[in-house]
Amino acid sequence: MSDTNLNELHLSDQALGAVMMALQKSLLEQSDIVPVLKSFKLVDDGAGNLVVTNPPLVKVSHDDVDTLSTAAEEPIMPREEDF
Repeated sequence: MSDTNLNELHLSDQALGAVMMALQKSLLEQSDIVPVLKSFKLVDDGAGNLVVTNPPLVKVSHDDVDTLSTAAEEPIMPREEDF
C-alpha cells in the first residue's frame, strides 16, 4: 500500500475529550482503560477529524466530587516559592 492511498485523519477536540474521559473513568473506577477505548465508535466529520459517537459516561458520587475538589486545590508540582 502506498502513501497515496492513505486518507489521513486526526482526532477532533471532542475525540480527545472522550479519551480523557475514558482515562478519568478508569482511574476513578480503578479499571482497565483498554476495553473502553476499543469500544469507541469513530466517524469522520467530513473535515478529516475523527469524532467518537459513544463517549464514556463518568458517574461520580458526592464523596468523589469532594475528593476531586480537594485534590484540585493542591498544587500538582512544587512551586518555586515552595523551596
